[in-house]
Amino acid sequence: MREAALQQPRSSGFPLVDRLGELCISGRDSAAYLWQVPMDMNVRAEIDRKLVEIRAECERQNRREMNRIVEELETALAASPSPQQVEILQDGFDRLVKLWQAAKSGLL
Repeated sequence: MREAALQQPRSSGFPLVDRLGELCISGRDSAAYLWQVPMDMNVRAEIDRKLVEIRAECERQNRREMNRIVEELETALAASPSPQQVEILQDGFDRLVKLWQAAKSGLL
């Protein structure tokens, strides 16, 4: 019996990525890119679209705690490009990813 348990593959510890996770991770990557090119209007428009999709997905999954962060990110995105703005975007997307991971792992 013990040998059978040892032969089973262990889970990686990371939850399977659903649409909300994809959007949060992709948004985090886009925000990180803004450190290199803070005035890239195409990436800013992409982040704006992702926030709209994240909000819709949060509503669909009844994830109200994430909507407050999305609102903060929308406000930051509307501000003039600056290092502080990019930092707020990155931090916000990091928080969204962590909330998503916690929910998928059963912590929330």
